[in-house]
Amino acid sequence: MENYEKLGVFYLGRPYDLAAKKPKEGLLLYDSKDLVTHGVCVGMTGSGKTGLCIALLEEAAMDSIPAIIIDPKGDLPNLLLTFPQLQPQDFLPWVNEDDARKKGLSTEEYARQQAELWKNGLASWGQSGERIAQLRQAADLVIYTPGSNAGLPVSILKSFAAPPAAVRDDNELLRDRIVSTVTSLLGLLGKEADPIRSREHILMSTILDTAWRQGRDLDLASLIQQIQTPPMNKVGVLDLESFYPSKDRFELAMLLNNLLAAPGFNAWLEGEPLDMGQILYSPNGKPRHAIFSIAHLNDAERMFFVSLLLNQILAWTRTQSGTTSLRAIVYMDEIFGYFPPIANPPSKAPLLTLLKQARAFGVGILLATQNPVDLDYKGLANTGTWFIGRLQTERDKMRVLEGLEGVAASSGTKFDRQAMEQTLAGLGSRIFLMNNVHDDAPTIFESRWAMSYLRGPLTRNQIKVLMESVRPTIAAAQPQAAPAYASPPTPSVASVAQKSAKPVLPPSIPQYFVPIRGSQSAGQNLVYSPMLLGTAQVHFVDAKTGADAVQEPTYLTQITEDPIPVNWDNVIEAALNVSDLEKSSAEAAGFLPLPPAASNAKSYDAWSREFANWLFRNQKIELLKSSSLKKLSNPGESERDFRVRLQQGSREQRDDVMEKVKQKYATKMASLEEKVRRSQQAVDREAEQAKQQKMQTAISAGTTLLSA
Repeated sequence: MENYEKLGVFYLGRPYDLAAKKPKEGLLLYDSKDLVTHGVCVGMTGSGKTGLCIALLEEAAMDSIPAIIIDPKGDLPNLLLTFPQLQPQDFLPWVNEDDARKKGLSTEEYARQQAELWKNGLASWGQSGERIAQLRQAADLVIYTPGSNAGLPVSILKSFAAPPAAVRDDNELLRDRIVSTVTSLLGLLGKEADPIRSREHILMSTILDTAWRQGRDLDLASLIQQIQTPPMNKVGVLDLESFYPSKDRFELAMLLNNLLAAPGFNAWLEGEPLDMGQILYSPNGKPRHAIFSIAHLNDAERMFFVSLLLNQILAWTRTQSGTTSLRAIVYMDEIFGYFPPIANPPSKAPLLTLLKQARAFGVGILLATQNPVDLDYKGLANTGTWFIGRLQTERDKMRVLEGLEGVAASSGTKFDRQAMEQTLAGLGSRIFLMNNVHDDAPTIFESRWAMSYLRGPLTRNQIKVLMESVRPTIAAAQPQAAPAYASPPTPSVASVAQKSAKPVLPPSIPQYFVPIRGSQSAGQNLVYSPMLLGTAQVHFVDAKTGADAVQEPTYLTQITEDPIPVNWDNVIEAALNVSDLEKSSAEAAGFLPLPPAASNAKSYDAWSREFANWLFRNQKIELLKSSSLKKLSNPGESERDFRVRLQQGSREQRDDVMEKVKQKYATKMASLEEKVRRSQQAVDREAEQAKQQKMQTAISAGTTLLSA
């Protein structure tokens, strides 16, 4: 079999002769960068649509391309059912017992049958357990279950945080995000609110708009508070009380509070935040396929979460650099109800924006459905690749033909509706038509055998088992919350006994107090310990590497009664802002004695010079280097983020080289094809002349016989 492990291509199947009902020679290799212009996959139940999309995601994982996978039906966790050894015992825990019962087999016998089926199926497509092992090594796969602890939980707390500046500075993007967020949240409360007519929608939108334009984050608790006490006195030209009286606002606040206080809602607030940069790659920079399984949610909860997720994806996308290479994939397994032709659910605006803008940032959107009638084909007009499987009704075919006609009109290509209609009518199971605007003509192909075991939807318990080994690793990798400040050493009992009144310092010596964090237990005495705080702005410049960075470190160190009162080698890095310091102490607090040197204003000038010298000797930044790509990390860039950037850089470099090679040989191929065409014309011409000569000979012979 032809080698399919090539740079930047996905092995999806092999060409298929629809008239002869058999495969053709060769392979169907899909350029990964073609997915940057997005894709749609349609097909009825049993068409092989899910299998094809899983095969495409497998190829993306093999190529180290991360993916966000939205799974409303529960089929996509099958991506984790990969067994390199292909042994019956690997399949046994996952086979469907009902299927075994229908075939009159025990689960053990059925597992053996499935293992043999998968082994033979993979072999018939030139694949083996070795390739499955490579797949498992290439990318991490995790299952998130919002609102449930079956898989990895996700927290929506940051979903109401102010979006990045790139979104805030774009009025249209910001408005769409606010409308989508408020509509989905009100939908969760059972309210179908019109953004223009609903006063609930207008009030909440105004609150979010006010906070986000100022760069302030909100959460549900603060949103409830601001509904009761809004940060504005007027809405439009009406005063607040006329527009929305406080009594009515209280009812809305109570609805949101009931949602927040509901026993099951706590699961929405725990787990990993919806930070796409962290979700798409593991802590060590390995690409990740993150499956968001939402089959367990009701319709309102699904719409709420999908809208939030799409908005987070859009915000992350806008922070990326432009590229023509495939950076990441966003796949949704069933978009019925999320992208309708007429209605405007909260999910539609961010999805439409992604389809318009994500290609510039290398983010490919792949949407699948078995309900082609319920699609906004105008929104899909610029979609580059269509995978079309067997369709159920004539109405489905007509809608798909309309969509393809729109794509042809957008790309300026010819469209033969009658021929396309005949082709669609002849498609069978696992036989697809690929209409790719980057190709010269549509292609009929048979999808390859998936490496993942396609057993169907998984239960919550099965998802829990799959994530059991992953859960501790994810939890350990979560960044721990940094303390608000670095605590000074705890004073001893003797020193506490020596506590005195607040020390009196000369006016020229500034005195500040670290704010109290948390609550003070009953019976505890609050004691302040004297420490010296040093803060500076350190500018690093290196002409050779081009590094230019500014750090603002803040340190605390003890003041002692030793001959050298301050030793900057014994510092504590203080994670606090100078603006957080307070000018007055807490009431009824005690103070440890102040060393004499701390009362001398001249000491601080000397300590300041020593601090500057200490910073010059000790403050540094470390830059990582990639010799192969000749790149350096940016100041403050973590090793993980640097690795992620290198992966994208290597893909871009690879695609550039491949494009140059294609262009280099394009003229040569065209010249050879022209020679072949001329040679074929000569052969056809000579064959026609020979045929004419035979006819002339036959006519001459006939004439001779008749004359005789």
